[in-house]
Amino acid sequence: MGTLLIPAQIAIGKTPTVNTSVSLEFGNENRGMILPWVTNTNAVAGAVYGTVVYDLSDHKVKTKYVSGWKDLSVDATGTTVDPLTNVDGVVIQDSHTENTDAEVTIGSTQTSDTGILILEDTDKAMILPKVASPHLNIINPAPGMMVYDTTAKQLAVFNGTVWSFWKP
Repeated sequence: MGTLLIPAQIAIGKTPTVNTSVSLEFGNENRGMILPWVTNTNAVAGAVYGTVVYDLSDHKVKTKYVSGWKDLSVDATGTTVDPLTNVDGVVIQDSHTENTDAEVTIGSTQTSDTGILILEDTDKAMILPKVASPHLNIINPAPGMMVYDTTAKQLAVFNGTVWSFWKP
């Protein structure tokens, strides 16, 4: 896998987006977006403000701010153990070899920012997957999952144990 530049708008799980303010949009099924799992946020070199990851060292969803990493999970009981198999999910991740050059860029500008998915446009946003009451409707969420709760009108993140909800 290599670098891919897509100067367009992308829709996943739905018909193409027609809103010119959107660079990436997801369908309205009971599915979320799973964030990249990192061993520890201290090991993430060159993270820019707004980077969002799932930190395996403490099982929390975090975002990069000016003063460091901000915890979005709040709850400290996160886990990567699959409740159906009782197997730690890190084993699944560890059995694969990461291609550190893999990167997808959506947008019209090029920066030196590093990441798996980079949305480059300065005048477009990403619309998260929309799910009504994700804690009730996503049957088996993965650690590091993120959605927009259309019922509560809040950002929802799953730390492997519980959902945390954020409202601006």
